[in-house]
Formats: sequence, structure tokens, C-alpha cells
Amino acid sequence: MVEPVSPTSKPQLRAALLQNRRSLPRDVHDAEAKALCDWLSGLVVAGQTVCAYVPVGSEPGSIGLLDTLLDLGATVLLPVARNDADGSPRPLQWGRYRPGTLVRAEFGLREPPPPWLPPDAVGDADVILVPALAVDRSGARLGRGAGFYDRTLGLAAPSVRLVAVVRDDELLDELPAEPHDVAMTHALTPARGVVDLRG
Repeated sequence: MVEPVSPTSKPQLRAALLQNRRSLPRDVHDAEAKALCDWLSGLVVAGQTVCAYVPVGSEPGSIGLLDTLLDLGATVLLPVARNDADGSPRPLQWGRYRPGTLVRAEFGLREPPPPWLPPDAVGDADVILVPALAVDRSGARLGRGAGFYDRTLGLAAPSVRLVAVVRDDELLDELPAEPHDVAMTHALTPARGVVDLRG
């Protein structure tokens, strides 16, 4: 049974949400991942560019979600995360998703092989699927705290749909937010589908 999340500080929230995800049975995770795929046709149309991500561990989603985006006729770009020499995160680079070509990368991630596009390639995206531990009704997103997306989403076009991909119980009423946080416009959950967070 997944426990309700009630802590109020970001570190406490991250710890509680990660614990809930890790306790999720694999068959439930896989069923939710399939359900996420079923909503994509209402979010993406052929010819669009979608920045997505490769889920790791208990993150919502699957490689099947990326393949579904391709089946819908989208160009799919995946993030390439690197730190500067001082250890601070750089804005994400992007690589085109081609099935069967992902390679192991830093931080336990999988990514496309080179060539990569520069960070400002995110400006061509129509939809950005953003990994999140939680999102609230105003669009405040709780990530893992590394800062890669904080440094990248400001390069996106004003018209882009920023979609936090979360489990149903990770769409919360309110989250702590910082002035620099970029608000999500939508959430995508297994049971609720695409949820507009713009009020």
C-alpha cells in the first residue's frame, strides 16, 4: 500500500515520494506505463517534436512510451545530461531517439549516441515530457533537485506544452516552489490522462 505524502520541505517530500515509488509492485508500474501510452494520441500529433526522457528505476513511463510517440509520427528528442568541470549541471543537450540505439550514460541514465543537438534545440519542441516526483495544481514541479531541467526549460518556446509525467497520487494540491522554478502547463497521469494545470 502506497503511503500518503504529507511532508512540506522539498527534501522530505523527495524522500517520501521516492520511497513510495520504490515500494510499487512491478506489475503496477508496468500497467501504469501502458496506460500513459494510451493517452498520448490526445497530446501529440504527427509532425510535432517531443522532448521526452528515458525512465530509470521506478520513474513513470517506459521505452514503449517513446515508441508510441514515434508511431504517432512525432520526432522524439531525448536529454543528454552533463556537469561542468565544477560539478554544476549544464543545460541539457538533446539526441534523436532511434529504437535500439540507446547507450549507458552518466548518472545511471540511458541516452542516444552522438551527434547531439545543443540545449537551444528544446526551443523547437511542441511538447516536453518532464520527469517529476510530483506536480501541483498550479504547475509547480518537484524534481530530483539536480537542476538540469531548471537550466533548460527557460530555453523552450512560450507556446510549448510542459507536461510533468507522474503517478496519479503525485498530482498534489500544493508544493513548495522557488521563484526560478518553471511552471508545468499540464500533467500526464495513468488514470487521469492529460490534466491542464493552467487554471
